Amino acid sequence: MHSIVLASASPRRAELLEQIGLSFLVRPADIDETPAVGEPAEHYVERLAREKALAGSAFGPGSVVIGSDTSVVLNGRILGKPATAEEAIGMLKELSGQTHQVMTAVAIACKGSCESRLTVTDVRFRELFTGEIEAYVATGEPMDKAGSYGIQGRGGIFVEELRGSYSAVVGLPLHETAELLANAGYPVWETWNSRQESHNE
Repeated sequence: MHSIVLASASPRRAELLEQIGLSFLVRPADIDETPAVGEPAEHYVERLAREKALAGSAFGPGSVVIGSDTSVVLNGRILGKPATAEEAIGMLKELSGQTHQVMTAVAIACKGSCESRLTVTDVRFRELFTGEIEAYVATGEPMDKAGSYGIQGRGGIFVEELRGSYSAVVGLPLHETAELLANAGYPVWETWNSRQESHNE
C-alpha cells in the first residue's frame, strides 16, 4: 500500500482527510505562491495545487501526494491571507453583502503523473456590521485564512447562502479528492475497516 502524503500545513485539510478515514503523513511543500502577471484565479489555484503535489513527490517514489490550494475571489480579484488586522477588516468590509467565489483545487501526484480538479463555490455574505467585523478580527481567526474568514469557525455566521462544495470552502473538496485517490488506485472506502492507525504528524 502506498503511503499518503498531505503536502500542506493546513490543519483544516488534515481534519477533512481524517474525516474520510485516511491515514497520512503531513509534509508541507515549500513553493513560490506568487501569482503570475495577469494569471486568472482559476489557473493560479490549480497550478499551485499541482506544484505542491509534485514538490511533495520528492518525499518518496511510492507516495501518493495530495496538494491543494484555496483562493477567495471577489469580482475576479484574489483575496489572499491578511497580513495585518487592518487588512482583514478591509477584506471583510468588501465581502459584506456580496457574493464571492471560493476556488479550491486538489491535485494528486503518483507514479510520475499528476491529476487535478478545480471546484468553484459561490458564497454570499449578509451585510456585516463594523462592530462584529472588528470583534471577529480581534479573535485572530481570520489571520491565516484566505479572504479573512473561516466558514467552519466563527465566520460561519456571516454566510447567507452557499452554492457548491462546503468542504472545498473549508479547504479540500472531499468528493474530488476521493475521486482522484480512486483513480490513483487508492479508494478511500477500502481503508474504513482496516486497523491502520493514523500517522499524522
